[in-house]
Amino acid sequence: MMINVKVTANSKVETVKQVGPSDYVIKVREKAVEGRANAAVIALLSSHFNVKKSCVSIIKGTKSRAKTIEILNST
Repeated sequence: MMINVKVTANSKVETVKQVGPSDYVIKVREKAVEGRANAAVIALLSSHFNVKKSCVSIIKGTKSRAKTIEILNST
């Protein structure tokens, strides 16, 4: 499954909010320094979709707020 994500880093709370069929808004506590926010996004999405972290990968937008993320089934 491919989803589009808009990320807000350095937030006080961590949330995942679905705003469309494949569009999400995510807030993470980590700052966007040295890939920490991306790692937090992967961890948050893996727990939200109940899959392993290795099943979540950022396809496009590693240095942008807007990201395309692929989530594989963990079977």
